[in-house]
Amino acid sequence: MIKTLLYKLFSVSMALLVLFSTVSFTVEKHFCGDVLMDVAVFNSVEKCASESQEAPSKMDCCEDVVDVIKGQHELTVKTFQDLDFDQQLFLTAMSYSYLNLFEGLPELVIPHKNYSPPNLIFNRQILDQVFII
Repeated sequence: MIKTLLYKLFSVSMALLVLFSTVSFTVEKHFCGDVLMDVAVFNSVEKCASESQEAPSKMDCCEDVVDVIKGQHELTVKTFQDLDFDQQLFLTAMSYSYLNLFEGLPELVIPHKNYSPPNLIFNRQILDQVFII
């Protein structure tokens, strides 16, 4: 039960790691002077009310900053034949020794498995007046 839960948790975390390492996105920030007015991750930032008018305003201190976070675009997949001979030898020896750790134990022989104790004719403790206190 716990083994399957850990397996699924590890699989989901690895899938999320691959997903987040390959996703690219932009972060847009709108500043009016030194004050951060708006931040947007997936859509465009909202402008100030004074900038939305067509007429030029007195305050020309607003600026937009765009940060582009690039993800990895190429994922390289190596096969066993792409590795050096030493790496192939190491992986083969490690996998062989690791798999041999989990060999099953031989079936234990229990000699008294089918033994049935003899029938008691009298109680030895009561006969000898020996009691455990």
